[in-house]
Amino acid sequence: MRRVEHVMGFPVSLRIDDEGDFEEAADAAFAWLREVDERFSPFRPDSEVSRLDRGELPGTSVSPDLAEVLALCEEYRLATGGAFDVRLPGRGLDPCAVVKGWSVQRAAELLSAAGARRFVLNAGGDVVASGGPWRVGVRHPEHADRLCAVLELTDGAVATSARYERGDHIIDGRTGRPATGLLSVTVVAPTLTEADSVATAAFALGAEGTAWAAARPGCEVFVVDAERSVLRTAGLPVAGEPSAAA
Repeated sequence: MRRVEHVMGFPVSLRIDDEGDFEEAADAAFAWLREVDERFSPFRPDSEVSRLDRGELPGTSVSPDLAEVLALCEEYRLATGGAFDVRLPGRGLDPCAVVKGWSVQRAAELLSAAGARRFVLNAGGDVVASGGPWRVGVRHPEHADRLCAVLELTDGAVATSARYERGDHIIDGRTGRPATGLLSVTVVAPTLTEADSVATAAFALGAEGTAWAAARPGCEVFVVDAERSVLRTAGLPVAGEPSAAA
């Protein structure tokens, strides 16, 4: 089965290659993503995140899900020395950098719990794969019609942080200015929670982010830096490289 819906501001596509009826499981996965958008979007004034940011919720009364997300945000803030920060001066609380990967990973787990074994869930280019091999293209950071590499995933996730969709939207929390030094960071990890968060955190770190991400346990990294050089870890599951980054 195949399904595509627009959720959280981007297209989410699901493909399940198993035999059987997985419509109900797909319904549950997409319902969960819509629920996350309603509860955690900083752009919705009635969301739990917005109400917490306005001081309308005591810290002890946040939901277990939001508490988990905020704990992850704090983990990455500390790990990057403040480069990754969802509470920037002059801006409201915005945990989207963690929420996206975390919520899509949870949706994938709902599919697995329903018996799906061979599927791929693609959320705006960030992917959770199960029962592969699946091939995932890494978009060139400066040319929308080109790929830097093609990765092969069996069970795992891949996420990319770059400027090409939303411009200079990733801020270095240490300076309060847009992060510089890297054009794109792609991370392969066991879960999309980690892949997406590590990719964003590494991008926020700038030039030092490559080594930081590569040192994270279970993570493989593909980076194009500001000088158009390609840097990648030895274990990156490359299936093919259709073009160079330069």
